[in-house]
Amino acid sequence: MKGILKLNKHNKDKEIDFELNYLKSLSFQQRLQMCLQKSKEMKELLKKSGHRKTFEIIKRT
Repeated sequence: MKGILKLNKHNKDKEIDFELNYLKSLSFQQRLQMCLQKSKEMKELLKKSGHRKTFEIIKRT
């Protein structure tokens, strides 16, 4: 399914239906790949914004 949703007025239900139909048209592998790509993008954005890995707790003996 390819296309662009065009609405005259804001309609949340039609937007959700459009999004779900799009996701249903993808294979499991495509959905998984898209999810992994978005996770990678979010990780890079967080790194750019100064949110690096959490600090490590060092146990002193």
